[in-house]
Amino acid sequence: MTTYIEDDLLLLSGIQHMAFCERQWALIHLEQIWDENVRTVEGKHLHNRADDPFTDESRKTLRVVRSMPVISQYLGLRGVVDVVEFHHNDEERQGETCRLKGRKGWWKPAPIEYKRGRPKRDDRDAVQLCAQAIALEEMLGVSIPSGFLYYGQTKHRQQIDLNLPLRQHTMELAGKMHRLAREGKTPKAPKGRHCSLCSLKEHCQPYLMLHHRPVKKYLERMCRIEGEEL
Repeated sequence: MTTYIEDDLLLLSGIQHMAFCERQWALIHLEQIWDENVRTVEGKHLHNRADDPFTDESRKTLRVVRSMPVISQYLGLRGVVDVVEFHHNDEERQGETCRLKGRKGWWKPAPIEYKRGRPKRDDRDAVQLCAQAIALEEMLGVSIPSGFLYYGQTKHRQQIDLNLPLRQHTMELAGKMHRLAREGKTPKAPKGRHCSLCSLKEHCQPYLMLHHRPVKKYLERMCRIEGEEL
């Protein structure tokens, strides 16, 4: 099993960009290009309400921790979980519960990721949640079977099963992130319906990229035309 050192860690939040489009991930995380649009501003506002480290909630059977830093050396990712709920259990549940400093009993963690809008047809939100859960599992020594996605537009919490296929997909995406980071190359644009939703469409120029002809082929074609005219 590959493990990463601290200097190799990438931003966990980037896994949603990789799931959406490899080129978008590279533009943001390799070329440091980022544009705000209505969606990103709304999303930032929603996260600002969730990611307040000074508003942790403590009750008898529930502790809510906001803006919790996490690291996964297995995925090679570091980031922040919007909200982690710890649910109290009087007895230990092997592999599912952990201890909390200064608190009695056993506690079962569940990550919650806040998103704007509605649930999406693809799994880009789910893989980000899954990566957060994997990081928490490493840090707390537990197994987390499910987590939640909260959507600002629907005001609804959706439970996500962190099953084996989702975990495998998450690991594959993390691996792609590290491969592209090592190569330092931005992939070409794969045109699709998702391009209209991308905040980086003007920087990406997907249509120009797709119609671009390599210089070598262009020169060969021009030489043939000139030869025919002569």
